[in-house]
Amino acid sequence: MPYIAVKSYPKDDGVKKRVAERIKNVFLEEWGCPPEAISISWEEVKPEDWANVEENEIKPNAEKLFIKNGKMMK
Repeated sequence: MPYIAVKSYPKDDGVKKRVAERIKNVFLEEWGCPPEAISISWEEVKPEDWANVEENEIKPNAEKLFIKNGKMMK
């Protein structure tokens, strides 16, 4: 715990590694968990397939979103 799953448009591995490291550091600083507890996965989604993510994952989980379209929801 925690497990963080990221879906995004494709990026090169260097960018994904840097972002994953920053996410990990935020959890270390704010969540107070040990590094061994953090798992982060990355799934690339082609831009032309993003509507499927919106329809099948984002909309059905709208009540769980903290940020949507860059805006704080809760």
